[in-house]
Parts: sequence; C-alpha cells; structure tokens
Amino acid sequence: MTQHKKFKARLEEIHRLADALEARRSDLQESAAIDAGFPVKITGTEVDLAVDYLRTLEQDIPWIENGEPYGTVATIFAYDAPAVVLGRLGGSALLTGNRLRFSVSSQTPRTAAILAQICRDFPTMEPMIDLDNREFGKRCVKDNDVRVLFISGASAVGEVYRKQHTAFDKLFFAGPGGMPAAVVFEDADIRSASRFIARRAFINAGQYCTTLKKAYIHRSIYDPVRNNILEAVQHMNVGDPFDPDTEIGPILVERTRKIVENAIEKCQPAHLITGSINGQLIYPMVLETENSSIPDLELFGPFLLLKPFDDPDEAVSELIQTRYGFLLSFFGSPSESIRTRFHENFGMVHDNPDFTFTPLRLPFGGKNESGWILERKGDQYIERDGAFLYSKELVYF
Repeated sequence: MTQHKKFKARLEEIHRLADALEARRSDLQESAAIDAGFPVKITGTEVDLAVDYLRTLEQDIPWIENGEPYGTVATIFAYDAPAVVLGRLGGSALLTGNRLRFSVSSQTPRTAAILAQICRDFPTMEPMIDLDNREFGKRCVKDNDVRVLFISGASAVGEVYRKQHTAFDKLFFAGPGGMPAAVVFEDADIRSASRFIARRAFINAGQYCTTLKKAYIHRSIYDPVRNNILEAVQHMNVGDPFDPDTEIGPILVERTRKIVENAIEKCQPAHLITGSINGQLIYPMVLETENSSIPDLELFGPFLLLKPFDDPDEAVSELIQTRYGFLLSFFGSPSESIRTRFHENFGMVHDNPDFTFTPLRLPFGGKNESGWILERKGDQYIERDGAFLYSKELVYF
C-alpha cells in the first residue's frame, strides 16, 4: 500500500471515530454528570474539542509519515476529560498505525461503558473496562505486545512503573500538576490576566491537572487583579450538573473533596477570602497570603491562592522551588532571563494566554515529578522530560 493510500485509510477510520464520539455526545454528558458531577456544559465542550482534533489530524502526517509504529500502546484514562484523551491518544494511535489498549478510571463506570461501546467498532481499539486498573497495569507490564505505556497519577504511581520500565520501549508518566501557577508582572494587562486566572482556576471545579492553583501578582497591580478575580468568581454558577448554565457541579469524587480540605489546612496562615464547602458542593475557594510560603502540594479541585510580590526575581526563585515542574502561565513582559528560568523548570509555559479550554494541539507534559519519559535507545534507556506531542511519540525512525 502506498503512503498516500495508507494515510487515506487511516484518516477515514479517524473520521469514523470522530463521528461515533459526536453521536454519543449527549450520552457522555449524562454519564459524566452522574459519575463525577461534571456539568453537561463542560463535558459537551470536551467532546467537541476531541471531535475537532480528530477531524484535523491530517495536520500531523508530516511528523510521522516516515516512522514505524511501535505496536500496542496502552493507557489508563483518568477520571477527568476521558473524551479528550480518547481523541488525543486514540486518534494518534490510529494515525500512526498502532493498536490502543485502555482501561478507564473506576470513578467513571458509566462513561467507561460508553467509550468501550464506541471503540469496539474499531479493530485496533481494545477497551478493557471490566478489569481492575492495577491488574490492567500488571498485565501491561507482562504482555510483550504492549510496547508503549502512558500512566498518570501521584508521584508514587510513577515510581512503581519506573522500576519496571524495561518491559516497554517507551514509558510515559504524566504526574501530578502540583499547584500550577500564574505570574502577573507589573506591565500585564489587568483585565486579561484576571479573566484568565479566574477561568483557568475554576473550570470544571479545578478538576483538570492543568488548572491554576496559585497566582503571584505584582504588588503595584495586586488589588485590581484580586478584585477582578473575585468579581468573576461571584458570577460562576455552582450546582446542578444537568443545568446547561452550571459551570461547577458537585464534586462526587470523595478523594478530591478531601484534597481541597487538606489544602486549606496546610496553606495556613493564608486566609480564605471567598468560597465554602457544603457537602458535595464546593464553592470556588480563593485564599490569599502576604509573606508566608506556599506549601508544595499535589492539589486538585476548586482552589486558588493569591500572593503579591515586589521583586520579580525573588518571586521566580520561590516559584521554581517545587518538585512539580508541570505548568506555568505568565502575563506581562518578564526579562529574557526569567523566561529562560520558566522554560528550564516547567514542561508547559504559556505566554500571555487567552483561552478557556487548553487547545489540544499544544504540547502536554511536565518536568521533575510532574512527568518524564523513559525511552529505549539500543541497549540503553534515556530519560527526558518536558512537554510532548502525541502523534510524534508513537512512531520510531
């Protein structure tokens, strides 16, 4: 089969997956609301993003057209944004000629069943949703057909698989985001920075690893940025996930609620400006601190800690003292040396961003405990970090 015919056939399968995912949009919205309390508004947008990504995957062909597939790629979908993961990883596996074997978080059984129904019509997709995820991982380690494994979770999870990395040609660990930060420099556009921070801290109740958890703001503009964030938070709709206007639904995953409660306690003496916990509903928690250090936490949920700074270099030095080099967004015009330090310490660095949902074609991944890749090169394994693009990683040359 010629290259042209090969990719034409693959793109037809990818478009068929996009159609199948789109056809189950309302079912996925309902299942996510019941499983995890995710608002239908949020899940609908996730599906739309995945479908659009799939329908434009021909853009990735120049990266991979001379590469060879590894064989079988395996992963466990986290409970947040499974449709996006299916689009990104499933679409890339189809484009590159790999098989995809996957399990899904035990927190989202209804969503898992729908994804399995969608994928069973595709001969190179292998949903294994009735298997305990630990058992799924063990089987991936023992199965010689599985050449690439994507794993996410707490740092300890990554270390378990690191010890068994020789079972694979390539092992990806997408670790915890820690407390992704925004930095607002003195010359920043106040309105743009405030709007982004409020949106990206509390979208889907902060239940994405890419959501912001802290913001360092130059003292000269601290008050207006702070006030704009608080005003935006007051207008966020919290409640029934089936209401199309709801932006933050109930947090049904008990572990996430406990993480937020623990973070409030550990961040003292920072004080709560707004927000509250009412059973499964957590209203956006905004805290602020003046001089106290911010603990280095693995944090998930609707939580944002604000801190003013005077000296940009001191603020940056504090920011990079973290185990988690996942994501950082900045506003304004920092010096080249500060930009360099950001890129040296974080896998994803967003320069004056303006989006609500992270675009799926941006690189994804972190550094240090927030992510690494172990890859076989001959008889050796090399470790690298930083962000990656899915399709590029699923072929070898």
